[in-house]
Amino acid sequence: MHVQEWLDTVPPAAVYAVVGLVIGLESLGIPLPGEIVLVSAALMSSQHSGVNPIVLGVCATAGAVIGDSIGYAIGRKGGRPLLAWLGRKFPRHFGEGHVATAERSFQKWGMWAVFFGRFVALLRIFAGPLAGVLHMPYWKFLIANVLGGICWAGGTTAVIYYVGIVAEDWLKRFSYLGLVAAVLIGLASMLIIKRRAKKAQTAQREAEPVGAGD
Repeated sequence: MHVQEWLDTVPPAAVYAVVGLVIGLESLGIPLPGEIVLVSAALMSSQHSGVNPIVLGVCATAGAVIGDSIGYAIGRKGGRPLLAWLGRKFPRHFGEGHVATAERSFQKWGMWAVFFGRFVALLRIFAGPLAGVLHMPYWKFLIANVLGGICWAGGTTAVIYYVGIVAEDWLKRFSYLGLVAAVLIGLASMLIIKRRAKKAQTAQREAEPVGAGD
């Protein structure tokens, strides 16, 4: 079932919880579709479904920050053996190539990799655990984590919410214009058909043979 269709079946409070939980688990290092869930919920909030976009953004941000922090703690304690275990369990997401790419990003950009990693699917899963494995100072990680969570979760919610409102308004206008166009086309078609029928009737009368008594 489509994510938005499923979210439509649960009350708003459950939507907030689902969004926060999925994003938190994804940030912790579990490969889940956090961005898809957030976008679907933000779109719902623009469609008068009872979902408040501000509350949604706060819950998404909280899930991102808390999940990343737990991932950091797990990565710091588990170290590289944890990455090796994750690679065996989830080779598609934690394969050696993906780990090497993420590690190079961290070595090059440091705390900025945590911030910008929030906007990249691969780094979004790796950011917390890998920062812990590489022993990044927690205060640096926390600053980048909080700022990245606010910009990504809050920004995504705001953008999708306003895009949904604009799209809905445009579709309403389009439907009205479509209705007017359909009526005009119908009237024009009726007039054309009536005119052609009248011409055909006149032509038929003119083509009728003249009577013998005439």
